[in-house]
Amino acid sequence: QVQLVESGGGLVQAGGSLRLSCAASGRTFSTYTMGWFRQAPGKEREFVAAITYSGDTYYADFVKGRFTISRDNAKNTVYLQMNSLKPEDTAVYHCAADRLLDSVRASTKYDYWGQGTQVTVSS
Repeated sequence: QVQLVESGGGLVQAGGSLRLSCAASGRTFSTYTMGWFRQAPGKEREFVAAITYSGDTYYADFVKGRFTISRDNAKNTVYLQMNSLKPEDTAVYHCAADRLLDSVRASTKYDYWGQGTQVTVSS
């Protein structure tokens, strides 16, 4: 079992930055692929970024060059640094975990999810 707790969301103006954190329980964090997904009101959950246990990173096209995912295995934490935020980035951001080697963009592949943290970007 893995428990995930997100933090770092909030209200920011367009062009601003936020860093989301996701703290994981358990002693096997380093073996998990970690993903960030987001869901805006009335929309489906969508992939944002993922980082595998070996450090390979994947991004949705709409965040490339603006967001950076990273992990600190010593702290059992994954981060999402979000720069140049846009109003369309407004959503609840969830982190997810699973032992994936592929299909890291598919939310259905992740067994463990956090409750989410709200990110609101004002224009």
